[in-house]
Amino acid sequence: MDIGVPKEIKNHERRVGLTPASVSELARRGHKVLVETSAGGGIGASDDDYRNAGAEIAETAEAVFAASEMIVKVKEPQAVERAMLREDQTLFTYLHLAPDADQTRDLVDSGATCIAYETVTDDQGGLPLLAPMSKVAGRMSMQAAANYLEAPHGGAGLLIGGVPGVPPAKVVIIGGGVVGQHAAEMAIGLGGQVSILDRNNAVLDACNARWGAAVSTVYSTASALEELVVDADVVIGAVLVKGDTAPKLVTADMVKAMRAGSVLVDVAIDQGGAFETSHATTHQDPVYVVDDVVHYAVANMPGAVPKTSTYALNNATLPFTLALADMGPKAAMLALPHLRNGLNVAAGKVTEPHVADALGYDVQELDEAVDALAA
Repeated sequence: MDIGVPKEIKNHERRVGLTPASVSELARRGHKVLVETSAGGGIGASDDDYRNAGAEIAETAEAVFAASEMIVKVKEPQAVERAMLREDQTLFTYLHLAPDADQTRDLVDSGATCIAYETVTDDQGGLPLLAPMSKVAGRMSMQAAANYLEAPHGGAGLLIGGVPGVPPAKVVIIGGGVVGQHAAEMAIGLGGQVSILDRNNAVLDACNARWGAAVSTVYSTASALEELVVDADVVIGAVLVKGDTAPKLVTADMVKAMRAGSVLVDVAIDQGGAFETSHATTHQDPVYVVDDVVHYAVANMPGAVPKTSTYALNNATLPFTLALADMGPKAAMLALPHLRNGLNVAAGKVTEPHVADALGYDVQELDEAVDALAA
């Protein structure tokens, strides 16, 4: 198969779809990999590193898209990239379509087979290709919170862990999944007073077993959420509904009632955000203030640590990339039901129910969509 790796062009996005080691695995199996020049610069991988791994180097993204049967990326294709997609191509990347009507429309119009990392599943009911970046983003959320709590950055002038005689910051984490647990790990390490809200008792049990008295686990009701959020110094939005728009759990009224200089970090922003006052920001301009509360809502947080993120991501995606290349998308998805769950758009149809519901499309059943693909 001819596989293309364009350079990421989202704002301050330095990750890359394939590492040289992943390229080498594909090349050893007889696949041709075309990498756009300098695509690996953010992870310290030169064009020569990719050549030595078996790739060819293209001077432009246009050349990569034109020559490739499958495009492997990290972030959702931008408008200029979507315009280059064809119906005979497979796109394998993060998509986050439910809150993104423009992208969904363009992918439907392209006719391409679009497989989203974030809806591929595993035997435990997890999301194995989302998990690596959720771990990174969860840890980064507390770094960001600690930074923006500092007075020069608009915060209340608090140290997360306080010092003897001065209490620590109150950290509230909404959602005890992968993001939430990694945020909690960092917050506890920094000495914060940590509360985790969730509606899954098994998740709360797991958090309690892991950290004991170091965290307060709270069953998430509307009243409990409001009470904790209004009294928080830091709130981390870590909720996730697979494939769907994130629920707006923190209202504008709650934000208005918070103390000046508190910090909200919305890790759910890729799926539309968990705070009513959220809108996506970039690494170039990461924060804004609403009612004296600092909002951090960067839509590609792990892009700031591209080496860690790219290698962690490739560790998870490579087996699926190899399957798609070795068998072709139709056979791979027939053989691997968890990969099939990643299919979001195919042949001009939306196949992810949450996306269809959020954006008003008729949904095509996954099995029908895969059967209709060319072999």
